Amino acid sequence: MDVVNQLVAQGQFRVLKVPLGFIKILQWFFAILAFSTCGSYSGMLRMSVECKNRTESDLSIEVEFEYPFRLHHVYFDAPTCKGGNSQRLFLVGDYSSSAEFFVTIGVFSFLYATAALSVYVFFFDKYKENNKGPLVDLGVSAVFAFMWLVSSAAWAKGLSDVKTATDPDQVITLIAACDAEENRCREVHDPVMSGLNTSVAFGFINLVLWVGNLWFVFKETGIIAPFMRAPPTQEKPPTAPGTYEQDPYASNQGGYQPDYNQQGYNQDAEQGAPTSFSNQM
Repeated sequence: MDVVNQLVAQGQFRVLKVPLGFIKILQWFFAILAFSTCGSYSGMLRMSVECKNRTESDLSIEVEFEYPFRLHHVYFDAPTCKGGNSQRLFLVGDYSSSAEFFVTIGVFSFLYATAALSVYVFFFDKYKENNKGPLVDLGVSAVFAFMWLVSSAAWAKGLSDVKTATDPDQVITLIAACDAEENRCREVHDPVMSGLNTSVAFGFINLVLWVGNLWFVFKETGIIAPFMRAPPTQEKPPTAPGTYEQDPYASNQGGYQPDYNQQGYNQDAEQGAPTSFSNQM
């Protein structure tokens, strides 16, 4: 317990407020939503077969299916409308590969986001040391971004096939008794697919989050830092000893500039000399 308290005290939880940590929280949350909505799904469709002989009819044929959608293992019993016998029929298709791949990517994304958040909070200094942590984080994030693209697209196609294979109108065509005109077959209840639709949406949301996170992890690598430095300031060359810098405000100034030349002083001296001599006489 003391070790846990020490780690909490030394934790740098402020990293969760910056985009690097906040997006990781979103990745952790939406990964849970993605694999849980797909992996916990179970659905049911219901049909009715009304035979010409009403005693042989079955008005509530329930077909239940669930993740991982190996529909060729799902069966139901339908009346043949011939002497009260029934036949066992199976749904068509196996869509477990795309569904399991999608859920696997979601689980591993959740685990990696949990580990990354722990490193950000408790070992961020070691994470930044020698840029090894950000480089590894960048590579793993790029892989997960690509995996979310592939798995989400594959599961979207798989879900479309699941909807077709579990459509009651499509399942009715498997019942031989429904080919006879004297028998009436109809759907009673369609399977609810809203949970699976949201799982696909969560998959593409995870794709956006992991792609967007690449930029913030890339900034932590320091690769772009030399290109973002400000240009060096230009220093003035030192002036030589005994010289003075010219005042830029001293030139090109208007106003009165008196001319103190040497000729004016000489004329005044010549005119003043006789006057002083006559006074002496």
